[in-house]
Amino acid sequence: MGLPALLSLVALLDEGWRRSGCSLYKPEMETTCCPSYTIRLKASDFSPSKEQRRVSKRMQRFLDCTLDVKMRDEIIDEPSTSKGPCSRAPNEITSSAVRESLTGKNEEKNKAEQFMHYLSDKIDNAVHAFVGSGNIPCDIQLPKASIKKVAPSKRKLLVEGSEDHLFSSNISFQIVAALRRAEKDKHNKKLSRYSAEKNGQSLELSPNIVAEELSNSLNQLEESTGLSIRACNGHINFYSAKTQAGLDEVVAIVSSSKESLTGSGIKRSYSKKVSECRQGKRRRFELRLKRSSFDPEEFALYRRYQIKVHNDTPDHVTESSYKMFLVDSPLIYVPSTGNGTVPPCGFGSFHQQYLIDGQLVAVGVVDILPKCLSSKYLFWDPDLAFLSLGKFSALQEIAWVKENQRKCRSLEYYYLGYYIHSCRKMRYKADYRPSELLCPLRYQWLPFEIARPLLDKKPYVVLSDFTILPNEESSALNMLEIPHPAPTVTNRNSNQEGQIKRGRTVKGKGGFVCCGILGRKRWRLK
Repeated sequence: MGLPALLSLVALLDEGWRRSGCSLYKPEMETTCCPSYTIRLKASDFSPSKEQRRVSKRMQRFLDCTLDVKMRDEIIDEPSTSKGPCSRAPNEITSSAVRESLTGKNEEKNKAEQFMHYLSDKIDNAVHAFVGSGNIPCDIQLPKASIKKVAPSKRKLLVEGSEDHLFSSNISFQIVAALRRAEKDKHNKKLSRYSAEKNGQSLELSPNIVAEELSNSLNQLEESTGLSIRACNGHINFYSAKTQAGLDEVVAIVSSSKESLTGSGIKRSYSKKVSECRQGKRRRFELRLKRSSFDPEEFALYRRYQIKVHNDTPDHVTESSYKMFLVDSPLIYVPSTGNGTVPPCGFGSFHQQYLIDGQLVAVGVVDILPKCLSSKYLFWDPDLAFLSLGKFSALQEIAWVKENQRKCRSLEYYYLGYYIHSCRKMRYKADYRPSELLCPLRYQWLPFEIARPLLDKKPYVVLSDFTILPNEESSALNMLEIPHPAPTVTNRNSNQEGQIKRGRTVKGKGGFVCCGILGRKRWRLK
């Protein structure tokens, strides 16, 4: 029963609408400062450019372990602050003279900072797992973990000097404080409680309990880092597990281990595997397509991507906002029929996972519809920026359409979302040729090569005025523009069950019109 809704969404795409979660939105093209044109590509006509072939070859060399990533690792693995992404002056990350002039003391300091950021990310992962277990309400804004190095003068030797207290985190106190603030602000008496039997009573979450739980989740780090992790009076403490092992030695141990100091666990593990690849091994690439659902590993990658690439603050990247944006969907899954009308994966909303050696490195959020694959969003590991995963994923999605067209005859197009000519970061979409732009008035498609000189002159153009007839030379720039009445939004009135219908239209910020998506037994108005 979901097929009519899918067909309706395809029709709305061809009128300039886009889906975000359970809502549709559309730019008011004549009033917005940056007109957004729907852009698509017929997959069978795609011809990769030299740069796109270079992206594919770079990935292949990386998988074959023939790509020199040593210098890239040195640049990307630079420590970043806990408040946001790494932001350095160009000469700090590109000048070999500066790197060579670093003293041993500064290098050791950088390694220690890297290690502390690594531990901080691991604690954050443990906190997300703790939230996912239901012990903490998922709508509570939790702080990012911070790690402090224990000064040598304050380190306590334990068990006759067999351990050295190196690092400590007070994240448990911050979590409990956030819970109490939320309870006070919302007067919520139903905040999650941690059930622990003690004298027949249930104990509320306390720093001690939270620290114990998080420490237990971090125990797997002991083997890879050589650290002993224990809770003490609400703090999470890290001790050297080796006899008389100091901070420098512990950092050196971790630097050569399988884990990464970047938080993703991928960079230094790859650095180690380069030598293994030279002995005949190569990295394993996997592409998995799964139906849209919440995945803690995906959310952890999304959170890291938003903070480091888009400069989002950690408190704004929440599970609830992520689900609303990229997980929730009104589309009802339509399974394969086996008769060539539905691809083997079915129709609906999907997450396409990119994995290298089992490590999740990128996720593409897509809608697979009767006519097309519509790309919604992509997030990727910031440590692998040198692989141009955004461009690489687009090539993979185009290839997917071409491959599945043989299994589902109606699949033809790849929709790349919106194209904004004045936005430099958007222009890459037009590099997937031969692409087409949608006329914002008559909803006709015009080749981008014809539209480009028009958009160079002004941002809003009624593209259908410049459609070139067969055997007619392109004289679009010399044509007179036809006056038009202001475009109107028309409602689709249909009582057919399962069809998507437009709900209440709301004028949003930035010249966009939003409306609710109503689907069969699943709808939401914004």
